[in-house]
Amino acid sequence: MDQIINQMLKKYSGQTVYDKKNSIKEVVQEIMLCGLSRAGFFKTATFYGGTALRIFYGLDRFSEDLDFSLKEPNPLFDFAEYIPTLEKEIRSYGLNFKVELQEKSIESDIKSAFLKGNTKEHMLMLYVDQQLASSIGSNELIKLKFEVDTDPPEYATFETKYRLNPIPYEITLYDMPSLFAGKIHAVICRPWKNRVKGRDLYDYVFYLSRGATVNLKHLGARLEQSGFISVEDQITIEDVKMMLRKRFENIDYSQAKQDVESFIKNQDALNVWNVDFFCEITEGLEADE
Repeated sequence: MDQIINQMLKKYSGQTVYDKKNSIKEVVQEIMLCGLSRAGFFKTATFYGGTALRIFYGLDRFSEDLDFSLKEPNPLFDFAEYIPTLEKEIRSYGLNFKVELQEKSIESDIKSAFLKGNTKEHMLMLYVDQQLASSIGSNELIKLKFEVDTDPPEYATFETKYRLNPIPYEITLYDMPSLFAGKIHAVICRPWKNRVKGRDLYDYVFYLSRGATVNLKHLGARLEQSGFISVEDQITIEDVKMMLRKRFENIDYSQAKQDVESFIKNQDALNVWNVDFFCEITEGLEADE
């Protein structure tokens, strides 16, 4: 096993197959970010979403998708130009993954791709545990999805962060108020239908517990782009609280808890989830100055 990967895996203590799969995914995520940085990706793009919150702000749940946004709209953006450098970076650590672009039948501003590698192969390579690997199907894949928004809403603000592993690299990501704006937009607008995404609610609680403020202008731009408000609307923080309370009053909290349970360690954190809890904590929501 590559020495750097071995060092990165040591910070994970999980013993189950599920835990070890997630550990591999999280290590590969960081190698991907490093590869994209070295390819110059963050000169035009920025990192946001749940995985950005976990890696750079300490979110205590697993998040496997990597979400990126261009800094400026560019309908001609082509992610394919970064793939050779990204695959070379990953394989330099002895990992056997390949990138596949996702072809969409409907025109979209979101460009998507998957990083795929054989689960059993990498479990044997990284943990050298034949018994553990025997429980995994020979065709099972580790898949990491990453997406780039080529038509980003306005008014997001960014910051530069640094990581030391696998090697020191630099990354651009949304700052905390802009990240929070994206999460509030998801809570208000995501079409959950019959599958409530409890991960959105868990992240919402995390932001508030860290005293995060919201980038109100960016949130307004997101709500406008989604058609939730009109161009003429000038939302206030009280408007946002009202939108959130309305959403919280129509959530199946049993479904929400089931969605997030497998992504977190401390299940007791979900015991207080109900409409009163979410409406009350929302009173503390503040806009970024």
